[in-house]
Amino acid sequence: MAKKFLQTNSLTKVFPGGGGVKDIDLDIKAGEITAIIGASGSGKSTLLSLIYGLLSPDSGEVRFKEERVWGPEEKLIPGHDAMKIVTQAEDDLNVFAKVRDNVSILLPNTNLKAKQEKTDQVLAQLRMLALADQRVADLSGGERQRVAIARALVTSPEVLLLDEPFNQVDTSFRDGLQEDIRQIVKETGLTVIMVSHDPAEVLSMADNLLVMQNGKLLEYGEPRSVFNEPQNLYTAKLLAKCNILNPEEARLCGIKTKLYHVMIYPEWIDYKNAPMGTRRSRKWLVNQVLFRGFYEELLIENNGLTLRVLNIQKGKYVIGSKLVIKVLKWVEY
Repeated sequence: MAKKFLQTNSLTKVFPGGGGVKDIDLDIKAGEITAIIGASGSGKSTLLSLIYGLLSPDSGEVRFKEERVWGPEEKLIPGHDAMKIVTQAEDDLNVFAKVRDNVSILLPNTNLKAKQEKTDQVLAQLRMLALADQRVADLSGGERQRVAIARALVTSPEVLLLDEPFNQVDTSFRDGLQEDIRQIVKETGLTVIMVSHDPAEVLSMADNLLVMQNGKLLEYGEPRSVFNEPQNLYTAKLLAKCNILNPEEARLCGIKTKLYHVMIYPEWIDYKNAPMGTRRSRKWLVNQVLFRGFYEELLIENNGLTLRVLNIQKGKYVIGSKLVIKVLKWVEY
């Protein structure tokens, strides 16, 4: 039987002032990207620190290749040797040194040629080779984050832990960095566990999505499945600007339910101009048209209820347009 790669068993760490994680059971496979999402204070960074060994659990354990990951109370230098962690802080970087020196410093000097080749290889993977001789102090926040990731990768860890890796990266460079990380995972078999404050940014990147609330593991699965079939209202609200209706409001949309809430993503609502003779009770009035770049978001109202819908045919509908709608899909809670 093949060894388990990385597991947490009943992992619990509760802080005196509140917060932490409780009874977390995970089975993370090698060579995959796992994204941890949740509201602020849900325990995301605590879980990452426990996995790496920066914190000792109150109970439960972390096992890497079926061996326990020891915390700072048992290990003189915290952190597992097969893992590297990159946080939002830049404390490990020497901002007055060159990019190349910051990355290569973790490699031994026994073979200087191999050291330079390995450094250049990692910088090339992260598209940083052209900046190799610049000082870190002269780089943007996003470029510094790339240097921190390169520094973590240069020693070829088996697991890379990222805490808010795109927080300081401009939107225009974010997709490129995500693509680079995915390519490195594909080429090397690296396992990535990352915390994100913006779930939308990891939907296309992660192989697995882990949703946390108040220190508890709420959902765990493939991003497409978690998004399309969220098991909890909390998850749906975390992933998108969804329409949340009570049973009375749902009836205005032609939905009958005996549960407390109906969730509808804006893209699950189809609509068209109301034909002549449409009953007033079925007409939805466009109250706002919000420009979102390649699409528009329409706020439509009927009998005091406002819905968000998406419009990719920009300019087709204006404030005051009257629509009829059809809800294609919904989830009840």
